[in-house]
Amino acid sequence: MAVDVTVVGGGISGLACARAVTVGGLSVRVLDRGRRVGGRLSSRTLWGRPVDLGASYFVSDDSDFDSVVRAWADRGLARPWTDTFAVIDADGEQTRKKGPMRWAAPRGLRSLAVDLAEGLDVRTEHTVERVEPHRIDGDEAGEVVLAMPGPQAARLIDVAPGGELAWEPVIAVALRWDSRQWPIDFHGAFVDADPDVSFIADDGDRRGDAAPVLVVHTAAERARRHLHDPATAIPPVLDAVRRLLRIDAEPAVTFAHRWTFARPVETTGAPFFRTPGLSACGDAWGDRAAVRTAWGSGHALGKALAET
Repeated sequence: MAVDVTVVGGGISGLACARAVTVGGLSVRVLDRGRRVGGRLSSRTLWGRPVDLGASYFVSDDSDFDSVVRAWADRGLARPWTDTFAVIDADGEQTRKKGPMRWAAPRGLRSLAVDLAEGLDVRTEHTVERVEPHRIDGDEAGEVVLAMPGPQAARLIDVAPGGELAWEPVIAVALRWDSRQWPIDFHGAFVDADPDVSFIADDGDRRGDAAPVLVVHTAAERARRHLHDPATAIPPVLDAVRRLLRIDAEPAVTFAHRWTFARPVETTGAPFFRTPGLSACGDAWGDRAAVRTAWGSGHALGKALAET
């Protein structure tokens, strides 16, 4: 069945776009190659609980996104997490830094994408080979939206919107101990000038279940060395975490997940890309790469498509 808009990519940006198109009265279909929607709002069930392996948290400071966040909070899907992280410098010294309230999801951030997908025509495990304006794999597709990192879009089209932007890789390493090995007031930490680690999150703290689980994001160069086999990044990352947090005990179990295109090095500044028949949205289309940017980009593009 023909639709007005086809969105390729079932992350938060693509789903926000699809919802805005639907509210505007047009028909829409979402195609995603994964088994489940979510993209980099990735939660995987590990050790009997969801563990966030993609985005670490989100911040709400936009009026449109704030209404979505408040609705999630009212239904128990999102919760305020913390406004204070540690900052660990090159000498291993920690200072506490306050910032905006970071939000988390008790059921994992993927649950928010699942909520956005409710009622939409979403086709998962659908691999797209070729995109042209108004066409996908040679078939009529209405207005086509690419909701994915530019390097991934470049695999589908000769000149991809945003395809010239550089992206950094990350390997997310999840570490579970039998009991908590770090202070009770530790929520997470930005790590400066470390060759192995850029961010550490207490996953039990952000989830609210107190599980003794850390999720660590590698520095980009460390990730590049291990993209062929993410598990090989675990030993150097574990060594760094034990050193930075002064943990003596070995974890009971570990897990690693690769993000080849985790975050854009810079953003376009424009809210989205649009030409007749082919548009693009995502966290590279804004002023700063973030969950709220991705949602805002997709939402703004969906409204623009519905108004034409």
